[in-house]
Amino acid sequence: MAAPRVASDVEAGLESVFPQELGLFADVFPTETRYQFCGHELSIAQHHGSHLGVAAPVWEAALALCDYFEKQKLNFWGQKVLELGAGTGIVGILAALLGGDVTITDLPMALKQIEENVCRNLPVECLTRTKVCALSWGLDHMEFPSNYDFILGADIVYLKDTYPSLIGTLQHLCGPLSTIYLSSKMRQEHSTALFFETLLPTHFTSKLAFRDENENINIYKVTRKNNT
Repeated sequence: MAAPRVASDVEAGLESVFPQELGLFADVFPTETRYQFCGHELSIAQHHGSHLGVAAPVWEAALALCDYFEKQKLNFWGQKVLELGAGTGIVGILAALLGGDVTITDLPMALKQIEENVCRNLPVECLTRTKVCALSWGLDHMEFPSNYDFILGADIVYLKDTYPSLIGTLQHLCGPLSTIYLSSKMRQEHSTALFFETLLPTHFTSKLAFRDENENINIYKVTRKNNT
């Protein structure tokens, strides 16, 4: 993609990523699923249907990242955290429960679902340090600061046309002391490996932190290069 696309163009392309027969894009139907991570029980609403599309469900890569936080005993207390392409918001919500000052972002159409899940799961003391707002990669990332301690993304690398915009957004958000965690299903048909093995290392220092062979999910720990 030579230039950033408007958010509606990105949304229009999402339906080509996953097959329609998954049943996620037919009539609107809400579901609720409970998860246990880091001693917290999360109740996550998912509003499946054509409006949210792939933003509606909790994807396995998000669960893998939450599980990684638990196994690594990560503590976000007092840290400034941003989640990209949050969908349900489960990753950012867990980061808030683990003490983070969290900004949870996605395209505008996903914000209502995220806000519902934030209200479902966060006590008042966490709500006061949690924000939900729109962020369209390559369009309005300049409205956000460049000093986040952690930038999180789960299954946000699946639409090839968005890769340049995502790289540009990460470049802006990632400060010298930032750590990025990206969890992704490694879908060959969507050139996911191209992003992580070719595009990302051009601009960032990246290493594989965890791999789930059964689910074909990789978690990468990414930092800013000294010369960027």
